[in-house]
Amino acid sequence: MSREAAVTSTDRVYPRAEAAATLPDHVYRRWARYGRTPDTTYYAALLGLVVEDVRVDYCRMRLPWRPEISQPFGVAHGGALASLLDSSVVPAIGSGYETAVSFATVDMTVQYLGALKDEDAVAEGWITQRGRSVIFCEAEAIAAQSGRRVARAVLTYKVAG
Repeated sequence: MSREAAVTSTDRVYPRAEAAATLPDHVYRRWARYGRTPDTTYYAALLGLVVEDVRVDYCRMRLPWRPEISQPFGVAHGGALASLLDSSVVPAIGSGYETAVSFATVDMTVQYLGALKDEDAVAEGWITQRGRSVIFCEAEAIAAQSGRRVARAVLTYKVAG
């Protein structure tokens, strides 16, 4: 996806993306392929998560619908949505560093606002405050076609010294 087209997805405008500054190309490219390296496929890629846009302190990520992410009643499993929310802030956090830095989730509160069935989920993750060793974030997931909010999260990350 081109950087110009990244602000909209399926004709939806994302104001948080428009408000965030763009990244240098080398940083954008690093985070645009989040979860995948030439040698390894990580958890985010196994879930099928796709980065749609990444900017300074902001990321938009998609979880494509497929039956494997559902629970027995046919709606998306809460763990899949929680993983999307948690993963969506990782490129947003990483966008603030020129080189690779280790960081991990230390707290995450998820609110499930509605069921997701038979449509992709799109999450926006953003930084609310950066400290030297602790970063506070929020994320929100919507049903891509209907635009319904399905989940939101408040997250805290610890940056390794």
